[in-house]
Amino acid sequence: MRTEREYPSRPLVGAGAVVHRGPTVLLLKRKFPPNEGKWAIPGGLVELGESTQLAALREVEEETGLSVELEGLLDVSSDIHSGVHGTPRFHYVLVDYAARAPAGRVELNGESSAFGWFTHSETRRLRMSEGTRQVLDLFFRRLQLESR
Repeated sequence: MRTEREYPSRPLVGAGAVVHRGPTVLLLKRKFPPNEGKWAIPGGLVELGESTQLAALREVEEETGLSVELEGLLDVSSDIHSGVHGTPRFHYVLVDYAARAPAGRVELNGESSAFGWFTHSETRRLRMSEGTRQVLDLFFRRLQLESR
């Protein structure tokens, strides 16, 4: 049975990762709603029987071709987009991790139109959801604290 993403009967759980190489993070430009045309971290839905950690690792590899190492939980948040008559059109509970990227080339699958490695100041100029901006700000604050 396939879960419908639009107008779901309950929230869907997603997992993703802020993938970094030193002071830069990997962002993908999304092709599809709800964040079509916006920059985002790699991630997707958790499959039945799968932990959020394994889902984040799988999604990063599917979307970028990179096998990453999770460093820890960053944030748990909600992403809700209103639809007809205020009914949620999309409703996700998002579990985001920090992840270190190995050397290697990014190879996008069909879900994204572009990718880039960005510093914190560069991310401030990109079009992205407020939730993505918040998790990136959290990541960069932690990175700055660790480097002290």
